[in-house]
Amino acid sequence: MTALTLSTAAAAGLRADAIVIGVAKGTGSSGPVVAPGAEAVDKGYDGRLAGVLETLGASGAEGEVTKLPAPAGFKAPVVVAVGLGPQPEKGSGYDAEALRRAAGAAARALAGSRKAAFALPLADAADAGAVAEGVLLGAYSFDAYKDTADNSGSKNGKNAKNGKAPLAEAALLGTKPRDKAYRAALERATAVAEELNRARDLVNTPPNDLNPEAFAAVAQAVAKEHGIKVQVLDEKALAKGGYGGILGVGGGSASAPRLVKLSYTSSKAKKHLAFVGKGITYDSGGISLKPAGHNETMKCDMSGAAAVFAAVVAAARLGLEVNVTGWLALAENMPSGSATRPGDVLRMYSGKTVEVLNTDAEGRLVLADALWAASQEKPDAIVDVATLTGAMVLALGNRTFGIMANDDAFRTAVHEAAEEVGEPAWPMPLPEHLRKGMESATADIANMGERMGGGLVAGLFLKEFVGEGITWAHLDIAGPAFNEGGPFGYTPKGGTGSGVRTLVRLAELTAAGELG
Repeated sequence: MTALTLSTAAAAGLRADAIVIGVAKGTGSSGPVVAPGAEAVDKGYDGRLAGVLETLGASGAEGEVTKLPAPAGFKAPVVVAVGLGPQPEKGSGYDAEALRRAAGAAARALAGSRKAAFALPLADAADAGAVAEGVLLGAYSFDAYKDTADNSGSKNGKNAKNGKAPLAEAALLGTKPRDKAYRAALERATAVAEELNRARDLVNTPPNDLNPEAFAAVAQAVAKEHGIKVQVLDEKALAKGGYGGILGVGGGSASAPRLVKLSYTSSKAKKHLAFVGKGITYDSGGISLKPAGHNETMKCDMSGAAAVFAAVVAAARLGLEVNVTGWLALAENMPSGSATRPGDVLRMYSGKTVEVLNTDAEGRLVLADALWAASQEKPDAIVDVATLTGAMVLALGNRTFGIMANDDAFRTAVHEAAEEVGEPAWPMPLPEHLRKGMESATADIANMGERMGGGLVAGLFLKEFVGEGITWAHLDIAGPAFNEGGPFGYTPKGGTGSGVRTLVRLAELTAAGELG
């Protein structure tokens, strides 16, 4: 993990491999505009830095990275100009997400560097926190399965074949090392980013090394480290308890399912939040087998559980004054002689029966049991997170998750929290007329309904398993959970950690009494 420091040092005198500055997109036909924080660098170019950057093709567009030699007298040899997007209106500062993305893009571009100084425009401690978060998330890499031996046989973390090591150290210039607000912002960014990166590691881990039992073991170890109570229900306990949804999904695999409960409690808490995560460590579709070309990334189907796990640990590390319980519904969905068949009826933990029409609609089955278990504790609100439906990807694309809820005000609050932390999201409805499509002649409900609006149908199914009177929201992160394209901003290729920051922000708002 990249080491972060706050610094009041002058850019010219700091020993580093590079100095990172911000450049914005000018209005109209004007060229790039050098952002605040880069005054010393601009002075080194006799005030002509914007012109030099324009000559090099820089425009200030978001995520654009331009490298050039540092001016004479600077101890750092390279200046890295990173695009911030449109220049803000007079009197306004740069948006936190613009800073976060710029810092992430620069951190990726500086892979292999020992130290970089970030001289981005910081109006306050919150901006410093955004830059810190962007650096830590942008510097992420997953190399556990790559050969890291160099030619001498020593281990150096990377080699030319496999790429460069992440940026080792980042100094945030223009900050106040002794100021409590700046230190708190750095500590928060570190806790959230480290746990989000832990979620990314889990999502990226191959399914032969991360089955339900292995995921549960990771949760137990980390929970112990951070004073979080943990309870793991194995297949025997699940059978005794009547968790028919989790057992039905996991029945076809040689790796038995698990339900993990993580409990973080604060002596000063006045509210209780429950987070529920879908944890299908590999999804073949079961008997309703996925077609060729749709299986290769299905290790990511536990992204919801990874997000919940990371959020609970982050809440504990931050010492938030709210009780947070995380439920990880873990199973592997495989076809075999013991697998659930289309047409089977499962008796869920709630007592309701479900006719399984499609075994590839398995996420809602494990979530249904976990939602009902969470409901028994009567939390003030439940939020579930899941890579639930391809329909949501069709609706919102690969970078935006959908939000459904049984309370409009709560759905709005969740949406605002997501946007605040830089996670693109969109509120979605739960049309009651779609419930009719899940009627079953055999059971209380079927796990499939109308094909059109499938993401909304899944939300309506989950709503059936939320306890009466409990406020609930559902995040369908099927689009942004796993990035199959190239990296951008602070988002890497592979697991992204989608949902973590929204959950943490909801816990913070609840602790502060700002979330009804």
